[in-house]
This record gives sequence, structure tokens and C-alpha cells, in this order.
Amino acid sequence: MTRTESARAATLVVSLATLASRVLGFVRDVLVAATLGAGPVADAFLVAFRLPNLARRALAEGALTAGFAPLYGRVLERDGARAAARLGGEALSGLALLLALATALAMIGAGALVLAVAAGFADDAALVARTTELARLALPGIVGFGCAGLLAAMLAARERVAALALAPLATNLVLIASLLLLPRLTADPELLARPLAGSVALAGFVQLAIVAVAARRIGAVTLALPRLGPELRTALALVGPALVTVASVELVFLAATQAASFTPGLVARLYYAERLVQLPLGIVASVATTVLLPRLATRVRAGDSGGFAAAQNRALEATAILALPAATGLLVLAEPIVRVLFVRGAFGEADAMATAAILAGLALGLPLAAAAKILQQGAFARERARPGLVATMAAIAATLAACFLLTPALGPLGLGLGVAAGLLVQAGALAIVAMRVEGWRPDARLVARLGRAALASAIMAGALVLAASAGIDLGRPLPLALACIGGGALYALAAVALGAVTRADLAGGPRKSPPEAP
Repeated sequence: MTRTESARAATLVVSLATLASRVLGFVRDVLVAATLGAGPVADAFLVAFRLPNLARRALAEGALTAGFAPLYGRVLERDGARAAARLGGEALSGLALLLALATALAMIGAGALVLAVAAGFADDAALVARTTELARLALPGIVGFGCAGLLAAMLAARERVAALALAPLATNLVLIASLLLLPRLTADPELLARPLAGSVALAGFVQLAIVAVAARRIGAVTLALPRLGPELRTALALVGPALVTVASVELVFLAATQAASFTPGLVARLYYAERLVQLPLGIVASVATTVLLPRLATRVRAGDSGGFAAAQNRALEATAILALPAATGLLVLAEPIVRVLFVRGAFGEADAMATAAILAGLALGLPLAAAAKILQQGAFARERARPGLVATMAAIAATLAACFLLTPALGPLGLGLGVAAGLLVQAGALAIVAMRVEGWRPDARLVARLGRAALASAIMAGALVLAASAGIDLGRPLPLALACIGGGALYALAAVALGAVTRADLAGGPRKSPPEAP
């Protein structure tokens, strides 16, 4: 198998596994909405869930891969498999000790941690107490998620993507099982929230078990006592900022949660809207960290600056072709999508309208967040942490300012637009750094295809608006499914007709002479 074919196969495996994980995530969130609704119990559970979920996204699905995989790959090439495995063992034991200590401290200070995430809860002592209790039940999962992330970095460096792509399915499967079984014992949301929080912790260790078996099978790690050698000091210098950078989107939503916490029920509504945006974004993030990053790092070690820039441009091109129609569909169909997925049980019509308004605002930020995920990988491949860290801090500040400014004026829509503003700042900052520091430039082909994909998305949007204005009730499952399928097919046809996607792309073969933009 050629290197190109290997990359294509890895991308397909990661994309399909991530898609399956996100679909299961939808099932999970539909069950959470039906069981807990969008009231105070849901607010408490979802704030408690955000804390280990943030760790899962940062540690298990990105930062450790970004910070440790290039180093592990370099040691593997230079010193051999045995040295790399020992390095992995030293890092794993040290990380497990560090995470156990950090989790213990977080559980002790869980009350303060809750208020740091949702300061608007401060006036409701019962809500703070409930959220604190749930957080203490969920937080131990951080140890499992973190150790799983480090093992996944070793698998990514060896280009063994199947196990690390499938492992995140465990989180959703454990929670879905809990949501299906527990309501048979009681219908009281408060009683249900406790074992649900505990199942979050369980999911972390299930995910760890999956990647541990895969890593052990190929000899990726050898158990060893912690040792802070020169290689690990190098990795730590990158991993710390990478934790912030990889979790940038989640930190932006965490900032928005602060603004949402001052309005009862808005935290849960923000969460449900966020989950819809995370489907396409999750695919981009998984492919970027498990497939694109190792290849960019290889080009850096080879001194191939031209190939480095070309790989980023092609990744941005593929991202835009996926993200633009996804954002367009979420924007145009926000209300019927929310209604079909979530209106049942404890989740009512008022919840649906507010969630759809947030989703419409978030959809505008989706392509920006996707582009940022790609641009981050360039700095990670060069083992530079500062650019992503600065961009993330700017995005958090912009999100806080925009959300607190726009939410009182525009309500839920303002909250979604505030998040989009933060994502715009992040993508812009990363693009500037990539051009000034890494020598990246958008080539003519990228610019041309972005315009063509945007035009194809506009054609799809027009058709969806016409369908809604013709009296078709898209708020029912079958018409909505047909609209989504038909809209996707129309976009695909328009993209091919306009040249956003070519026959060579569909065939998977190389282009002999990539045309310049007309």
C-alpha cells in the first residue's frame, strides 16, 4: 500500500468511527433531553458533565496526540521501538500519578470549580450543591480519559488508527446503556442524575481499557517508573499549552456557559445546540489529530516546506467542502432539526425554540472552528505551542465579551452569535500566525474551491428554503430526513458541476496538473 493509499485508508477509518461516535452521541443526548429536560437538574448534570468531558476532548482526543506523538515518533525513528516503548511507559506512569492527584484536588474543591464554570448558579444554593455532588461522581473519569489519550498518541505515532478511533465510542455506549436501564428503576430526574454522573467516570476507564489492549498488542509501551528525562521535558513544554489549544472549542463553549448560567435552563439548551455542531466538527478534529498531524510532523523532519504547506491547503480544502454545507443545513433547518431530535419527554416546545435559536448562531461559527482545527496542526507538527495558546485565549475573551453583550439584547440567538464571534477571532489569529511564522499561504486552488463550495451551499440553502415555503412540514422525521438527503445530494451535484469537487477527487487518484483559479 502506498503512503497516499495509507493516508486515505486511515482517514476513512477515523471518519467512519468518528461519525459513528457522533451518531451515538446524538442518541445519548436525545435520551438525556427526554429524561432530564432543560430544567435545573439538566443544568446541574450538564455542568458536571462538562468538566470530565472537557478533559476527554483535550486529553483523550487531541492534546496528548498533538504534544506527545511527534516526540514519540522521533524517538521511534532515531532509537528504535524499545526506546520509544520505554519512553511511553515513563510518560504513562507519570501522567497517571499527576491526573490522580489533580482529580483528588478537583473533587475536594468541586464547589468552587462549579462556580468557576457557572457563576450564575451562585444565587441558588441547592443548585450549587446538586451540581457539586454530580461533579464529584463524574470527575474520576479524567484519569481514565487522560491515560487513554497518551496511549492513543503512541498508536497515532505508529499510524495504528483503528483502536484510537473506536475507543471514544465507549463513552457514548456506557452512557446510553445507563440512560436506557436506569429510567426503569425510577422516573425522578434527581435520582437518575447521580448514577448517570457515575457512568461518566466508568466510561473513562472503559476507553482506557480499549486503547491499552491495542497498545500492548503492538508493544507500543513498556511499564516503567516515572522519569522526567529530556524527552519528556520537551513534551511537557508542548503538552501544557496543547491542552488549552486542542480543547479550544470546548473552552469557548465553557466561556459561553458562564453567560448562559445566569438564565435558568439556558445551560442545557446551549449544550444540546452544541452537540449538533460537534458532529461535523468532530470528524474534522479526529482526522486532523490522528491522520494529518503525524504526516505534517514527518514533512517537518524531512525539511519539506512545500509539501507541508500543500498538505495544509488540501486539508483546509477538504474541510471546507464538508463544513460549509453542514453549517448551511444547520442554519436553515435549525428549528425542525431540534424539534425532531429533542421534543419528547421533559423537553418541550419552548426549549426547542430557544435551542434552535442558539444553533442558528453556532452554525455560522462551524466552518471557522473546522479551519482552526486544521491550522492548529501546523504549529503542533513544528512543536510550537504558543500560537495556538494565544489564539485560544483571544477566542475565550472574545466569546465572554460577545455573549455577555449579545445575550441580553438578542436572547438565545445572541448566545450562539457570541460563540461564533469567539471562533472567528481564533481562526483569524491562527491564520495570521501560520502565514507569518510557518510560511503558509492559501494557494489558488484552495481559494477557488472555497468559493465554489460556498456557491454550492447557497444553492442547497435556496432549495431548502423553497421546500419550507411550499408548505412541507419539515418538523416531522420523514420530511426532515428527505430534506437532509435531498439537500446533500443537491449540494454534491452542484459541487461537482461547479468544480468544488472533481472526478479525480471522487476517484481518489492524484491530479496530474492542478488547475489554477480562474
